[in-house]
Amino acid sequence: MSDLPRKAVTRTAKLAALPLGFAGRSAWGLGKRLGGISADLVGQELQQRTAEQLFKVLGELKGGAMKFGQALSVFESALPDELAGPYRAALTRLQEAAPPMPAGTVHSVLTEQLGEEWQECFTEFDDRPSAAASIGQVHRAVWHDGRDVAVKVQYPGAGEALVSDLTQLGRFARLLGPLVPGMDLKPLIAELHDRITEELDYSLEAEAQHAFAEEYEADEDVVVPRVVRQTDQILVSEWLEGIPLSEVIAEGSQEERDRAGQLLSRFLFSGTVRTGLLHADPHPGNFRLVTEGSAEPGNWRLGVLDFGTVDRLPDGLPPTIGEVLRMTLDGDAETAYELLREEGFVKERIELDPEAVREYLLPIVEPACVEEFTFSREWLRGQAARVADPRSPAHQLGRQLNLPPSYLLIHRVTLSTIGVLCQLGATVRMRDEMETWVPGFAPTVPEEESTDAEELPELGPESDAGEPSEAVS
Repeated sequence: MSDLPRKAVTRTAKLAALPLGFAGRSAWGLGKRLGGISADLVGQELQQRTAEQLFKVLGELKGGAMKFGQALSVFESALPDELAGPYRAALTRLQEAAPPMPAGTVHSVLTEQLGEEWQECFTEFDDRPSAAASIGQVHRAVWHDGRDVAVKVQYPGAGEALVSDLTQLGRFARLLGPLVPGMDLKPLIAELHDRITEELDYSLEAEAQHAFAEEYEADEDVVVPRVVRQTDQILVSEWLEGIPLSEVIAEGSQEERDRAGQLLSRFLFSGTVRTGLLHADPHPGNFRLVTEGSAEPGNWRLGVLDFGTVDRLPDGLPPTIGEVLRMTLDGDAETAYELLREEGFVKERIELDPEAVREYLLPIVEPACVEEFTFSREWLRGQAARVADPRSPAHQLGRQLNLPPSYLLIHRVTLSTIGVLCQLGATVRMRDEMETWVPGFAPTVPEEESTDAEELPELGPESDAGEPSEAVS
């Protein structure tokens, strides 16, 4: 491949090959089965070929096609086990790699953005990309002041490619259904399309990255590289060394998986409270485990990359989320239902049984019901099956609920993060993170338990004045 394919007709033809290719392979599979070959063997080979084509097309096109593939990659944990294997390898590869943009094209962008003497900005510049994303690729370099930096270079024509890809994918989203069984792809594609402008604007990305870097400077758990230089199509940041999260998913020890999962959960919930921004692209390619010379996972920090897609929530997460989840746990179905109705999750013309809504929500809150929760592919598949089976009460009720537009991105980010936690198979203290960072979720302390310290001696003569009483501790 020599460059990013930009002509709409070329990209449309490649994307259209996905459902057509699946139809052709289905016919091939039928022929094989009629010839006496085991249906299981044929099905496995069919899925393998589909996965290989999916990666090849989405990876080559980059743009919106690759972004779509990256979004899908975090949901593979929800696929039935017999299908997950072939897709897992193909989709996960999209998180870290794609065919590179030629060095000549990279140099042309650098010349246009930094001037004819762009080489003077660097003492070293590696023409080989270290990573590729949906609208740009990253090169390692040394800034003129000696700092190791990551130079993100936007693909020429990336905007046109993004619009073209997502428009075409939206048109035949229903036909793509067999590629990822059990998923409704149309809302995902529509949401990605709505974020195109922000994704292309490196000034917005630099602003968001700066806000996170400032807030998490010297943080014990999270590290965000600082922005060094930014233009319309170039973003230079300090280099972040670390173990890609995808490597921990593939071959990490349980201790490493648990540490990565805890840090990811902490960042998901704390980021919005601390910055007023929600990092909205939580696929594994955007995270590193920063070891800083320590082999002990307990000392690792989570390195966070790529702030091109964020949700701006200056007041933090809407308190309704935490309040409804807390009431669900506490059994207050009526009040939770009224809050959902006020916020638009239940439309005015629809009447639902509050207890049925609570039962629908309870499995979603399951990770926060216990001190520690182990996320797994099996658990996620069970959740997906519960709401996807048209015969189930959960499916019928879910179809009557409404997701207000202001919650769309929050919902996708949460689901994506859960998908990554299930890929990790991590055991996480989710309840601790939610009680600390999610507004409205911490249990309310009864008034009699919040007595001022100076009033405690009046509780009775039984307390030993020389030792703190149980009430004090």
